[in-house]
Amino acid sequence: MAGPMPEPGELVARQVSVDRGGRRVLDGVDLEARRGRVLAVTGPSGAGKSTLLAVLAGLLTPRDGTVQWLGEPMRTADARAGREVGVVLQGYGLLPLLTAHENVQLPLQLAGRPRAEVVQRAARALSRAGLGADQLPRDRLAEELSGGQLQRIALARALAVDPALLLADEPTSELDAATRGVVLAALRTLADEGAAVVLATHDPEVAEFADDVLPLRDGRVEPAA
Repeated sequence: MAGPMPEPGELVARQVSVDRGGRRVLDGVDLEARRGRVLAVTGPSGAGKSTLLAVLAGLLTPRDGTVQWLGEPMRTADARAGREVGVVLQGYGLLPLLTAHENVQLPLQLAGRPRAEVVQRAARALSRAGLGADQLPRDRLAEELSGGQLQRIALARALAVDPALLLADEPTSELDAATRGVVLAALRTLADEGAAVVLATHDPEVAEFADDVLPLRDGRVEPAA
């Protein structure tokens, strides 16, 4: 259920502006997100939702403005350095010639986790994303799977690192109602465990699920009615 924005919290963006292709895509956007809550960034196609999430993740440098996570500037290198930031973008970012399990295990392996822990955490994350052992053959390559399965694998990969901050771009866009419920339950569980969850969505029902809502239109935050 939507509610008032929290007090200044762990993820803070101030006056973020982005120009792309000679057009102002984001214009002075402020955002605050706290651990234990789900924030939905809403708006129609072209509102700037994906661009904002890319900025929040440190994948895109804004023309103006700042983004801080835990009081420090958010940059791609910070996330790679183990600041427990999980990112799910619309393109999935999976390796097509690896299996679902191998894709989820990869960031854990790169972080030097023990093999037994890698296998256990990947299996748990896939299960939380609605892809248990009985639903996903272990030898199926990513390129052989459906868009909805790929979407959940990308989410599982982010969940596997136990993120303190999860940024997800349209995480339910290719899912049926039942599977969407599983994914939203996984996001709620992550927030209940203490993470800050920020998701971009154009779906009013997904926005209703969130604790807080930030509506965008034409790159600006829409004023409260």
